[in-house]
Amino acid sequence: MELHNILHFLENKSILLTGATGFLAKVVIEKIIRVQPNVKKLYLLLRAADSLSALHRFNTEVMEKDLFKVVRKKYGPKLDSLIQEKITVLSGDITLDCLGLQNSYLEELFGQVEIIINLAATTNFDERYDFALGVNTIGAANVLSFSKKCRKLRMFLHVSTAYVSGEKEGLILETPLKLGDVLGLDIDMENKIIQQNLQQLRADAATQNYTTSVMRDLGLQRARKYGWPNTYSFTKAMGEMVLGQFKENIPLIIIRPTIITSTFREPFPGWIEGVRTIDAFIVGFGTGKLTCHPGDPRTTIDLIPADMVVNAIMVLMASHVNETTHMICHVGSSSSNPAPYHLVRDSIVHFFIENPWIAKDGKPVVVRMGPQLATRVAFRRYAELHYLIPIKILGVVNAASWRYFDTTYLDLSRKAEFVMRLVDLFSPYFFLNRVFNDANAEKLRSAAKEHMENEIFNFNPKSINWDDYLKQTHIPGVVKYVFRR
Repeated sequence: MELHNILHFLENKSILLTGATGFLAKVVIEKIIRVQPNVKKLYLLLRAADSLSALHRFNTEVMEKDLFKVVRKKYGPKLDSLIQEKITVLSGDITLDCLGLQNSYLEELFGQVEIIINLAATTNFDERYDFALGVNTIGAANVLSFSKKCRKLRMFLHVSTAYVSGEKEGLILETPLKLGDVLGLDIDMENKIIQQNLQQLRADAATQNYTTSVMRDLGLQRARKYGWPNTYSFTKAMGEMVLGQFKENIPLIIIRPTIITSTFREPFPGWIEGVRTIDAFIVGFGTGKLTCHPGDPRTTIDLIPADMVVNAIMVLMASHVNETTHMICHVGSSSSNPAPYHLVRDSIVHFFIENPWIAKDGKPVVVRMGPQLATRVAFRRYAELHYLIPIKILGVVNAASWRYFDTTYLDLSRKAEFVMRLVDLFSPYFFLNRVFNDANAEKLRSAAKEHMENEIFNFNPKSINWDDYLKQTHIPGVVKYVFRR
């Protein structure tokens, strides 16, 4: 491993980035434009009906975001011409051969692209199984196949997740996942099962809503059959298996971030988009829907800010370019600067006690420290006592009183559905005790210390004070960019 000057490395490079409208992709795009405007070309692949629609999506869903305010200030009126010169927006779809690209673009890409960053993914934990397998598994294979046609390719970097480890506990190593390691798992058979189910649903003239429900349930069922807690981590794991099996001589790096949170420093603290794992609990608690604390207080919540993940991507590209390797790199904090569950819980509680959310009726939502439910069994008992039994009783009373308590009944039902789904999908992140070994990331950090750019590309979680970051940066960011939306 030789760590090249990172800014120099990015200069005059042609980079293809998939999933360009995603949360992490936006941070990558902003970073490159801001620190290295002399990049040769950024090819940005996103789903759209045609080129004009793709450009419209890029302008409205990427460039208009608050994330780019520092770039807008830095370049001023010159930004438009810079974007026009350096960025090519492509209408495509990684679930299709040749990424669904028009023939007019293919030869240029095959002749110019040096780096591919695959960020395209569906991150919904209970996504439809056909969608998740199509993007996270088959899509990854399609991007790999495309990379083999790029004559100047120097690296294929695939962004996965640390939670491809399933429900394992203890120390999780940076080891590749291989086809055949999981008894009975056959990706072709998984696809056949999906197609058989879809065929039956079409034969039954099933509604769109019912089809979606069946496919979501199928994904969770198949994931749990093979030891994964949700469809997202299961299909991402299969994506890694396919890449490892068919990479041949392609220089492949798989980066596995843990729970990605708002930006720590760059381009400014606290930017976030969408509800990520921990944010569902923040939203639930702050709005009064979640009145307990599900999770083992002895566990570590492995958090890592988005800008640190992006910095790690940049350093990995510069340090491993041209190597015919298959490298796995965890990017998280549990190994070097763990955030204990109780600290995260207390930070959330104290923030909303001091800064209560204002409900639609104009009144502040009053929150307090709730009961700690350290096991899934304890949570199920709590849910039955505080939600399920009261809902049954209220349902009977409501029916007998000509639906007089409809509003109360529906409100309690919604709260119960929210809490049960939350714990069902996210419980492995809060009940399992594990540490993600980050030896490869630590080697990179040690090597980067010798370079003056170390602060520009900082991805060392030891620089984070978790209590301060959560209360002063992350939770305010969630309130600003998620709550108010």
